[in-house]
Amino acid sequence: MSGTSGRASGARDQETALRAEIVYTACEMERLGINQGTSGNVSARCRDGLLITPSGVPANALSVEAIVWLPLDVAADAPVFSERRPSSEWRFHRDILRARGEVGAVVHTHSNAATAIAIHRKDIPAHHYMVAAAGGNSIRCAPYATFGSQALSDHALEALKERTACLLAHHGVIAVGHDLAKALWLANEVEVLAKQYLLASQLGPPPLLSDEEIAEVVKKFSSYGLRRASGINDGP
Repeated sequence: MSGTSGRASGARDQETALRAEIVYTACEMERLGINQGTSGNVSARCRDGLLITPSGVPANALSVEAIVWLPLDVAADAPVFSERRPSSEWRFHRDILRARGEVGAVVHTHSNAATAIAIHRKDIPAHHYMVAAAGGNSIRCAPYATFGSQALSDHALEALKERTACLLAHHGVIAVGHDLAKALWLANEVEVLAKQYLLASQLGPPPLLSDEEIAEVVKKFSSYGLRRASGINDGP
């Protein structure tokens, strides 16, 4: 086998593995209870584009072949709807990966507690130090815009400035990461934080950590990472 054909074969194997990891991530979202049915979507950077889950296919029916590839320079009004249509939310996946070179994967969920807060158009404030896992003193809520629209993507990018997660008003959650494992972990952590905040709010407005206290945690998290041990993913 020549060097060129060997490299091509290796690239195909890597893409197949990435497609399989996207399918696994979508199924894990269901198992964790942070997504259901055909809601939510997953993408990962691949070559000069992205791989993304298709439109209207539930996680348990996904296959490696069903995952759709799109170029990063695809226009917002491009006719991308082929036999295998990408998720209707492909615009914010494209825009996040194009704007954030450090991001390798994007996970979007409709998890219940976080979406309940987003319905009220509220941020998740610094009630717990793990809010800092998203990069700051809150998990912002982006303004409402119609699903799949460029306006929604623009709002999401603004809410994600210096953050790795945000809420979408009346919609759900976006979490990003260096890879799929990190993005999935953070999406689940956002739901845990949302549940804690809703529970704590039953006793009155929760006391919040100061910006200085959160900044110290953000600094500590910069030297921590998602570790893999015996097949289990752990957060900071």
